Amino acid sequence: METIHIYHTNDLHSHFEHWPRIDQLLKERRHWHEQAGDEVFIFDIGDHMDRWHPFSEGTRGKGNCQLLNESGYDAVTIGNNEGITLSYDELDNLYNERNFHVLAANLYKQDDSRPDWASPFHVYTTKNGIRLGVIGLTAYYGHFYNLLGWKVTDPLEEIKLQIDQLKDKTDAIVLLSHLGIHDDEEIAKRFPEVDVILGGHTHHIFHNGRLEGETLLAAGGKHGQYIGHITIEFNPETGVIAQKRAVLYDVLELSPVPKEQAVTEQLYDDGKTLLNETVVTIPETLEVDHFGNSALPRLLCQAMLEWCNADCAFLNAGLILKSLPKGPVTKYDLLTICPHPINPCIVELSGRELIEIMKETFEPKWPHLQVKGLGFRGTVMGIFIYEGIEFTPGSHDHQMWVNEKPIDPSFNYKIAVPDMYTFGRLFPSIRRAEHKNYLFPDFLRDLLEWELKKAFE
Repeated sequence: METIHIYHTNDLHSHFEHWPRIDQLLKERRHWHEQAGDEVFIFDIGDHMDRWHPFSEGTRGKGNCQLLNESGYDAVTIGNNEGITLSYDELDNLYNERNFHVLAANLYKQDDSRPDWASPFHVYTTKNGIRLGVIGLTAYYGHFYNLLGWKVTDPLEEIKLQIDQLKDKTDAIVLLSHLGIHDDEEIAKRFPEVDVILGGHTHHIFHNGRLEGETLLAAGGKHGQYIGHITIEFNPETGVIAQKRAVLYDVLELSPVPKEQAVTEQLYDDGKTLLNETVVTIPETLEVDHFGNSALPRLLCQAMLEWCNADCAFLNAGLILKSLPKGPVTKYDLLTICPHPINPCIVELSGRELIEIMKETFEPKWPHLQVKGLGFRGTVMGIFIYEGIEFTPGSHDHQMWVNEKPIDPSFNYKIAVPDMYTFGRLFPSIRRAEHKNYLFPDFLRDLLEWELKKAFE
């Protein structure tokens, strides 16, 4: 039998605390397999970068690209963190120094051409002539890519086009899928030509893979918890797959790497140095209190209102993680207090809908509510902060005003909110709103920097 070994990682999200062990295992295994005469490939399934970490923020992801180079990756696909948390130019230059293939079949420029740095697939040929076709697909966030100047197509339609090109030119097809478990399952059902799907995005875990029909699904959770290992054995006479297996290696069970903590701390310090740029000096400490009225969340809410040119704005105090002490404020400081990849969004709602949402924000469940996902990098929601909205809480009907005028139930208002409110189950009426305008690529910390400069320069 001819054996191909595939190692895969996904959704690291710049959690580099496990990276030294990942790097060591990948290099060791490549050496072992090549010494044994077997073929080996290493793939990443996207969201390797996350701009909460100073190293990724300071290098705009280029540091992540260098780490992938050093570990010997053969190909990657992009995740939504690479795709829609960077500006057009930052993404377009992210992989300038890469030593691997970037596979993203459903990513295009607005003129329907492909970026120079990305390909829909690549065919790897082993020394014995086995042809391994590898396709990449990224999450279908069409509206957000369009706002940034890119275009993504429906991944289920795109993969059909790529399979049609590959099916007579390959002996096996592997998909690098930053789509999530449900799309992976659907692809396995609809396209049995795909032999292996290496998944990500929804942070699911398959310890020994999972067969969906004849397709082997594999995925390794998040944050470098696991490294995946696929073994594919081919009949040397027919070139047909005889067996395929999947296993995950728990990184915490791997042998420690000398000075691994120092390595991860150095990455953090390198990023901190890159971000050590003073943006403003403040004459007094700006406090944050997640459960009471405080200066810094109010300042951010005011910035959001002005930036969006909206009628009113509201946000949760938990978006600001800690206070800013008086003195110089650097880009690193702004990252540490507001690490979220969250953008401002203008939502158009009727006065009647706005009143109901305001009533929801008065509910006692919110301040201590713990939130995961939606781009949120904090711990609890905290109380809500309002700009342009006044009300008399505690009264039977919660009388409310926008810009000193009673809310007109039939009038349409423009409300500035963090875009996380338009996802998930926090505010269903906001999620369902027909008119939403996302302001990309600026994050809330960019708005806060803008407001601080206005107030204190």
